[in-house]
Amino acid sequence: MSKIPRRNPSNVRLENTGPGQMKVEGDLIFATATALWKISQRRMTTADGDITIDLAGVRRADSAGLALLVEWLRLAQRQNRRIHFAHLPEQLLTMAKTYDLESLLPITHG
Repeated sequence: MSKIPRRNPSNVRLENTGPGQMKVEGDLIFATATALWKISQRRMTTADGDITIDLAGVRRADSAGLALLVEWLRLAQRQNRRIHFAHLPEQLLTMAKTYDLESLLPITHG
């Protein structure tokens, strides 16, 4: 009997792309939010200066992904840094508008 490969619930990556620059690739959902939060805390704590997180590589997102953005904002504020979210996927932007968070989140348009 052959085994069916199990889907990896941590199907997300956070990569450093330069000083204070990171990008997320994969699914920003409930199943990946906790692991991504743990990784991002370490990376944000050791990053120099302001932080930009590029979200162009996010395939799917849910409310846990939106909550993670809010937590990243809080972490940056505790560290007296500015944070920007670039290339927010339409799915996250729609949720941010729905929950009236669009003005709270520092979204870089373009």
